[in-house]
Amino acid sequence: MKHNAEVQESRHDGLKWAVIVTLLVLAVVGNTYFADQALLYRVLGVVVLSVAAALVALTTAKGRDLLELARSAKKEIQRVVWPTRPETIQTTAIVLVAVLVVGLMLWLIDTLLGWAMSGVIG
Repeated sequence: MKHNAEVQESRHDGLKWAVIVTLLVLAVVGNTYFADQALLYRVLGVVVLSVAAALVALTTAKGRDLLELARSAKKEIQRVVWPTRPETIQTTAIVLVAVLVVGLMLWLIDTLLGWAMSGVIG
């Protein structure tokens, strides 16, 4: 029975996607058509039509999946154990020292190879 409901939603989803495309095309065409109007009004028109398209998109099956993904990501971010300030400073210092050491080593190798090549080439 659930399969029939999903098929029914997919038929409506096609219509919803057509409405979304129509709204976005209307925003682009309207922005071009009203090019002589103030920029503020054109931006407001595009924003309003884009928000309307987004709201319609969120009612589709893919939109609901996107909302569920966003909720799951928020829950996952809340479970992350973030480093403390001292840990962050210590890790940053270690990375900076490592970059400095590797940079000096590469500079030294480059300089030695440059001198060697100058000696060979003359």
